[in-house]
Amino acid sequence: MTPVSAARPSTAAGTSAGTATGTAGAYVVGRSPLHRAPAGPKLAALMACSLALLLVRDAVGVGLAALAVAGLYAVAGLGWRAAWGQVRPLRLFLPVVFALQWWLMDLTSAAVLSTRLLVLVALAGLVTCTTRASDLLAAIERGLSPLERVGVDVGRIALVLALALRSVPVIADLAGRVRDAQRARGHERDVRAFAVPLVVGAMRQADALGEALRARGFDD
Repeated sequence: MTPVSAARPSTAAGTSAGTATGTAGAYVVGRSPLHRAPAGPKLAALMACSLALLLVRDAVGVGLAALAVAGLYAVAGLGWRAAWGQVRPLRLFLPVVFALQWWLMDLTSAAVLSTRLLVLVALAGLVTCTTRASDLLAAIERGLSPLERVGVDVGRIALVLALALRSVPVIADLAGRVRDAQRARGHERDVRAFAVPLVVGAMRQADALGEALRARGFDD
């Protein structure tokens, strides 16, 4: 394996993250207090709020949490379109979770669990909307820096996180294009007509990314 210094993955991560900030569903330019807040404290607050929300078991608690997150979106100057863009991927998954929980437990428990999941995703989306990806990755890299003492390549971890952030909007865009092509051909309800091109396109994206990384000296 070709040795790679920690500095080079950091640079590559910053480049990928900078590309990702221009895509839909990522950073939204603004001057609100949430936009100006440092990335590190925001990540710490996200972790604390997520852990606290997981302890909420009643409908009143999750309802108040949902109102609080909606208020934070308002403070950030983000409209309902930005909020919907963060939770939109759940539109197919969440009804299944709700129905399964209703069947296994009861209606209240299903509503609480589904709302809690929705609030968690919206809260995480709020952080990504108000923080540049490069700042998030830099904060994560600083937080993980003590692990360098035990031989962990923190820069490479930052690179992986940058690629993960970049892949989400890329795959979402690919899925949208496949869905449009599916509609144009009159095969909207054909699962195979959607899944096969999506998987093939995703594999091609992965191959192209792997070639680009190898060309820059990042091998296995």
